[in-house]
Amino acid sequence: MATEARGNGAALRIAIIGSGFSGIGMAIRLRRMGIDSFTLYEAAESLGGTWRDNAYPGAACDIPSHLYSFSFELNPAWTRTYAPQQEILDYLRHCARKYDVERFIEYRSRVRAARFVEARGVWQVEIERGHADEAIDTIDTIEADIVIAAHGPLSRPSLPHIPGIERFEGKVFHSARWDHDYALEGKRIAVIGTGASAIQFVPQVQPHVARLAVFQRTPPWIMPRRDRAISARWRWIFRHVPLAQRAARAAIYWQLESRALGFSVEPRLLKTPTKFARSYLAHKVKDPELRARLTPDYLLGCKRVLLSSDYYPALAQPNVELVTEAIREVVADGIVTPDGTHRAFDAIVCGTGFQVNDVDAPFQVTGAGGRDLGETWRRDGPEAYLGASVAGFPNLFFMIGPNTALGHNSMIYMIESHIGYIAGCIRALQRSGARTMDVRPEAQRAWNMRLQARFARTVWQSGCHSYYLTQAGKNTALWPGFTFMFRRKTRRVRRADYAFGR
Repeated sequence: MATEARGNGAALRIAIIGSGFSGIGMAIRLRRMGIDSFTLYEAAESLGGTWRDNAYPGAACDIPSHLYSFSFELNPAWTRTYAPQQEILDYLRHCARKYDVERFIEYRSRVRAARFVEARGVWQVEIERGHADEAIDTIDTIEADIVIAAHGPLSRPSLPHIPGIERFEGKVFHSARWDHDYALEGKRIAVIGTGASAIQFVPQVQPHVARLAVFQRTPPWIMPRRDRAISARWRWIFRHVPLAQRAARAAIYWQLESRALGFSVEPRLLKTPTKFARSYLAHKVKDPELRARLTPDYLLGCKRVLLSSDYYPALAQPNVELVTEAIREVVADGIVTPDGTHRAFDAIVCGTGFQVNDVDAPFQVTGAGGRDLGETWRRDGPEAYLGASVAGFPNLFFMIGPNTALGHNSMIYMIESHIGYIAGCIRALQRSGARTMDVRPEAQRAWNMRLQARFARTVWQSGCHSYYLTQAGKNTALWPGFTFMFRRKTRRVRRADYAFGR
């Protein structure tokens, strides 16, 4: 396939970091643009990103299946209304094969640093080669004209900082690094965390263990998960009448999009769904004392709303204990709470989410003038222009960067918005004949001032603390509005917001 050229006649060298939905989707777009001078660098041994790593029991999507796919490659073969992890991973592998991008992936290649060389307008990228769990074989340095960070915001597990956890003599692992070789049957298991992952694996683990203690810091709002099998008849219809699946997809999109009205426009609209969630809890949990401990004391939507039809029943089983006291320390054989109670365990499973805020950049990034991205983000919280560009870091683009996550709809929609925007940036760079493009600081500042102002009237600033917020209370994770508005903002590149360098 022919490769589009830069103004100086040389093919653009593009480095894509990560091979999840963002990386694979970006690679497919580049090929459609006639660009094949790119490489995807993947730290693991296979593609898949989030859906490769999160293979814990019960892992599944909390967005209806028909909306959780690329718009250009619908999947008529989904077997359930909420796709399980393996089906999503298989779908992504299918896309990589069909659009012939897997051959561009270099596995066992972890990017550890990227440095912008101003004199030549290129990025030098250091890559560790070798198995993720073994010693590094080699460290290579490659050069790229453009770097696209497609590693995603949920790629770094967050382990709890609990005194003594390193002294525990049993098994400890994070849900995103599930140890499938460890047999849970008949064991005493502690689960730390009650987020999106925990409410999926707890019901799967509960029937097989001797005792399960779930350590809850804050109860989540939970809605029933209307999951069911998709019949062979409907799969046949979706395969042979694509418009039927597109109609189903559109209906799901607008149903989910309507939730933004309550989350970001008028929180008083959440009174009805809140009443429903309380009724659902009362129906599933008959014990008033347990129900009280599972009742949130914050507005619905302030933290991520979770979907499950089996989590509450699992907690009511006789071999399960919900612990709402804090953890004082971990000892060699268990966990001790502040009242001195000692509970013995064979294993601790951390369902404690991912590092999103108040963290460094995913790897060492040094931009123009020696700017350190990690230091910048630690100081002010992660910030970007349209979630894609950061001032002082020319030709570096983020996919699903700061303020692009969602609390109500499909992230694939946002990923495709970023794919289109970054493709537009690449075209703008090529047509200008310039070597670099760097978002202007004033454009980034104005964008983020407007963005943060919008949060003031949203449910996410209503008083609870979530992973959406930095310790200072700044929301650097979510997009505060409708997804179609983000699509509109990213539909074209405002050249005036960038400085182009020769």
